[in-house]
Amino acid sequence: MTTATPHTATKTNHDTACGSDLSGTPPSSKHLPIASRQSAEVVREYGPFGGASTIHGVTHDGQRVWAATGEHLVGFDPASGTTTRTLDVVCDAGTAFDGTHLYQIAEARIDKIDPATGKVVATIPAPGGGNDSGLSWAEGSLWVGQYRDRKIHQIDPATGAIRRTIESNRFVTGVTWVDGELWHGTWEGEESSLRHIDPTSGAVLQQLDMPAGVGVSGLESDGAGLFYCGGGPSGKVRAVRRPGARKAA
Repeated sequence: MTTATPHTATKTNHDTACGSDLSGTPPSSKHLPIASRQSAEVVREYGPFGGASTIHGVTHDGQRVWAATGEHLVGFDPASGTTTRTLDVVCDAGTAFDGTHLYQIAEARIDKIDPATGKVVATIPAPGGGNDSGLSWAEGSLWVGQYRDRKIHQIDPATGAIRRTIESNRFVTGVTWVDGELWHGTWEGEESSLRHIDPTSGAVLQQLDMPAGVGVSGLESDGAGLFYCGGGPSGKVRAVRRPGARKAA
């Protein structure tokens, strides 16, 4: 299983995706064909969590889901919804897990965090300098969404150097890899979706449209049948069925 995700910030000096007022944003001008389009199947909602009013990044460590709420990373059991861990770290955008450590976008940097202690063990610059959104781990790299730039960067997790860039035609919020498939969240106005894209051309292979008014900030796969989607200012995390996956949620 590859683990990742994403998600997004709301600070006024950052151009990120959790804000609900995008009316002043110009429409996308690049058009890509969509091979398959259907409604997303939301199977469960979690949260809000304590006093947190916003969800930014989301990731999955094989046991628990982690949700970035701005000042705390909240780990919860996806079976019961019970919060089992809370880490006091800055977490205002995407979140990822590499099998050992958590990675967290915090303003203009990406922190590498020991999940057992909450200690930041390393830091690299974020490619967007504070305008970053989703975050994912796969193939020995971090994958970072650039919200209004409509891009996904593959970066070196040790240095932050950009290895390659994939372009989208929609705002990029959360990012995740599962079974060799690259998916990202979108959020423009009242419309939000999950998109499976070709990592070379950016062509949209599948699109899952979220219900009207339901945004996607963070995105992560559990490596099996579900995506976990941060819900921005709703303060919720939603589980969405992955197309073709067995119905075991």
